[in-house]
Amino acid sequence: MGSKKIQGDLWGRKAGDWSQIQEATNVEGFEWVLDQLDLEAGVTVLDIGCGSGSFCALASITGAGITGLDASAELLKMASQRAPGVTFLEGEMESLPFADNSFDVVCGFNSFQYAENIRNAFAEAKRVLKDDGTLVVMIWGNKEDCEAATYLKAVGSCLPPPPPGAAGPFALSENDLLQTILKESGFELIRETDLPLVWDYPDQETAMRGLLATGPAARAIEHSGYDEVHKKVGVAVEPYIDGRGHVVYKNSFRIVLSEKA
Repeated sequence: MGSKKIQGDLWGRKAGDWSQIQEATNVEGFEWVLDQLDLEAGVTVLDIGCGSGSFCALASITGAGITGLDASAELLKMASQRAPGVTFLEGEMESLPFADNSFDVVCGFNSFQYAENIRNAFAEAKRVLKDDGTLVVMIWGNKEDCEAATYLKAVGSCLPPPPPGAAGPFALSENDLLQTILKESGFELIRETDLPLVWDYPDQETAMRGLLATGPAARAIEHSGYDEVHKKVGVAVEPYIDGRGHVVYKNSFRIVLSEKA
């Protein structure tokens, strides 16, 4: 049992808008990670929760062997078009379809927090990572450093009440919880940074399409209806419209590199 059945459906509902608009907001994070890694021909990389393949496409330029795994068949169709030389598979992050010690690098960009059990997902990542390999995890930074927190709050107001103790989008960022879980999962931290990332949409319509393409937004629409979610997110967006008509969010994302302890 894992997250695939739920998350694959939610993230696939607006796959085109995610691929064309929202996934691009993470590109600077992808590029920062690639600068830290020594990728070349013969190196094997797994991107867990690869979405529509933006990181995989960038990583493949190095000549490394790239595999992308995602829960959404619709996003994987986009990924295959974006990076035709990459191997893409539909699967579950808590039950990876790979042999032990298969990859030199395992990455997860804003994906591990959607696992039904995050520790199980990290256990699987550790299993398929080579003994001298590198695990890369990117999550939200501190809530106070992320202007998009107001958008997330608007979406959250349209979701059904969470079960007691349910984690929010910033749960792994608070009190260094990600680092704690990684250590408890048998990893040793080798580098971490909080990277400023700016989401810059050319107009409000484009911003709304991108922001409503996420899995949580899809679930909110399912629960409260499209009109209600569109209205609340639209109100949340308005303070971030600049003099050019762009919608600009200044955010921070935490990136942690680790290896097997």
